[in-house]
Amino acid sequence: MPQQIILSHHINAEIEAILHNNAHDKCFVLTDETTHRLCRPLVSDSMPGSDTTDIVIGATDVNKTLDTLAGVWRALVEGGASRRSLMVCLGGGMVTDLGGFAASTFKRGIRFIHVPTTLLSMVDAAVGGKTGINFCGLKNEIGAFSDSIAVIIDTQFLRTLDAPNLCSGYAEMLKHALLRNETMWAEHLNFDIARPDLPRLQHMVGESIETKSDIVRQDPHEQGLRKALNLGHTTGHALESLAMEKGQPVLHGYAVAWGIVCELYLSTALCGFPVERMRQTVQYIRQHYGTPNVTCNDYDHLYALMQHDKKNVGGEINFTLLHDVGRIALDRHASRQLIDEALDFLREG
Repeated sequence: MPQQIILSHHINAEIEAILHNNAHDKCFVLTDETTHRLCRPLVSDSMPGSDTTDIVIGATDVNKTLDTLAGVWRALVEGGASRRSLMVCLGGGMVTDLGGFAASTFKRGIRFIHVPTTLLSMVDAAVGGKTGINFCGLKNEIGAFSDSIAVIIDTQFLRTLDAPNLCSGYAEMLKHALLRNETMWAEHLNFDIARPDLPRLQHMVGESIETKSDIVRQDPHEQGLRKALNLGHTTGHALESLAMEKGQPVLHGYAVAWGIVCELYLSTALCGFPVERMRQTVQYIRQHYGTPNVTCNDYDHLYALMQHDKKNVGGEINFTLLHDVGRIALDRHASRQLIDEALDFLREG
């Protein structure tokens, strides 16, 4: 059954309806420390503490680990969860990724609902059925495809976000716009994410989810077209992993934005992506995301991290590139020299 995506203005009513229509013996609510404090009270009407068991994990991607996963499984066992139980994952991408994986593997799978609370999880992590954890310093190295019953999107949660987390999610929206068409791309470059118009942003979130969902419907298990969603991610995941190793973790969307800079450079060199559109996009990213803390001494290690990417085939690094906005080029390869040039371009600032 396709994942149900609900754009909601009445979050408690939507959750109540989903819970009512999916009979269960116990309900568990997974949050991290931040979303438990800021977001859990906003859904207390639909999931009162007397009827649910809360599981709270550490915040941020550094806790997206096997130890945290085991802690969630342990809490389910201690809470008396059965195969008829249901989990609500209330949080950002770390919560939805890890929670979805915990639910889909506990007793060979219990049902779960995603209620994303960050812009990143609304437009990316909670939609599309990817679940997982980081392992051995690599992003999302262990995981599975497993759809939630529903994803309930309510942009009221965005009022709880700080500016960097809002920017982080917007990077994935910018990626979707590059994949979709010129109109959507232009709208995103003209949107002031530093002073966001939330009603307008809600409309754009709906378009972004529609873009991703349309691609996922055509290719649920990433055999072809879904690889388009990896634009910016081959380089971005390497930058994100490097930052984590240095003890200077960065938000996922910032790494993706920097990855888009590199991969638009490759697109211009290898696929004829228009130089002026590349410059306009890169200017927007540099204005809002800055540049990473990377030197040329990091290039060998970044290249090695890219070689670990799950999309690679036959030992070659696979990039998703673009011929133009909305014209996708899958499974493209670049020489080591050109990859280094792209990293140089990224660092120019």
